[in-house]
Amino acid sequence: MRRFTRRDVAVLGVLLGIPVLIDIAIVWGPTVASIGLSFTSWDGIGDIKGVGGRNYEDLATGYPAFWPAVRHNLLWLAFLAFVATPFGLLLAVIIDRGVRFSRFYQSTLYMPVVLSLAIVGFIAQLVLSRDNGALNAVLANHDNPVDWLGDSDINLWMVLIFAGWRHVGYVMILYLAGLKSVDPTLKEAAAIDGANARQTFFRVVFPTLRPVNVIVGVITVIEALRAFDIVYVINKGRNGLELLSVLITDNIIGEASRIGFGSAIAVVLLTVSLGFIVTYLVQELRGEKGR
Repeated sequence: MRRFTRRDVAVLGVLLGIPVLIDIAIVWGPTVASIGLSFTSWDGIGDIKGVGGRNYEDLATGYPAFWPAVRHNLLWLAFLAFVATPFGLLLAVIIDRGVRFSRFYQSTLYMPVVLSLAIVGFIAQLVLSRDNGALNAVLANHDNPVDWLGDSDINLWMVLIFAGWRHVGYVMILYLAGLKSVDPTLKEAAAIDGANARQTFFRVVFPTLRPVNVIVGVITVIEALRAFDIVYVINKGRNGLELLSVLITDNIIGEASRIGFGSAIAVVLLTVSLGFIVTYLVQELRGEKGR
């Protein structure tokens, strides 16, 4: 067995140590700091004062925007998980079957993914603006135009359509890559056994996509809970578009800086994110072991 020389150890230390230190400094350091600050009252300038769990109590009982933001984040997650993701899978299956102009469809459907959500927000304004939007122009609502982005009863759903438009292309590419790696003999064996196309997909093909399902599930949760750019571009996350990420920004770097209170919201968002992701991964790993 080859023994590592001092030079090997030094190289490994540099190659592994630097990324770990950067990760600690950029990710875990601020995370731990936020958890600590969530139990304090601090405006970023004066002294830091410990307040125990008062910030969390104020969140639950004395901050009207908190629960609507939680509900909106959960609706965002549900829309991406049960509408956009299945639609992306459907498109991947259709393209994988070799339809004509499949390369064109792949490029067109993937194009929104290269855009940031902020750019998608600008596009949403061009389409959905009350006075100059393309949608009202197409519908010819000149006398009584619909305020797609100003009406708090519908603006979240309209924004979700645009967020889902971007998410669909991402999911489609991931599943398309997974479908290309499925062994064709599995499909042939299912056809010999008398399975139709639907049975072959759900009983043979889809179970082999478990690794892709894990990736898509985690990405969907992260995309839903970290959503910020698109609503902030449209109306700074107000009037029906409140999200936890917006509340964090408003409290930490807003006019009345409340870093401790904003950190408490960030910890709630972190806890919810980890809860979904860990639960999903545990279920997937258990299913993998049970196969």
